[in-house]
Amino acid sequence: MVIAVAKGINVIMNDANITDTILSWAEGMVVGLDSGVFAVVSYVAHIILAFFIPSSSGLATVSMPLMGPMSDFAGVNRDIVVTAYQLGSGWINLFAPTAATVVAGLAIANVPYGRFFKWVVPYVVAIFACSCIILYIAA
Repeated sequence: MVIAVAKGINVIMNDANITDTILSWAEGMVVGLDSGVFAVVSYVAHIILAFFIPSSSGLATVSMPLMGPMSDFAGVNRDIVVTAYQLGSGWINLFAPTAATVVAGLAIANVPYGRFFKWVVPYVVAIFACSCIILYIAA
């Protein structure tokens, strides 16, 4: 269902030339941007999108038609954007309340989300920092 809705959004954006408008606007922002900064910003953008689109396939359907060409404008290899996508989707799904596996696992274990979140924060902050550093260096 999520993939179908994401594809529907993609078709509407392409047919209405919304994708082209966004890419034209974004080109001015990313041309000349440091490749490492672009990689980290791409990572953060994927985290935000992944919070609202917990399906990794749906996220790819929505984000890649925009992020792929933007990486070309920024002079960054597309494999860096794919890595940022994977890191962002994986990172947010470790603790997000929109991730079904997290909520189901906590319910089965009878652990309140607040207690889990307090326990996991240092771990996810460390992963976020390491991921940003690795992306910056890789780009």
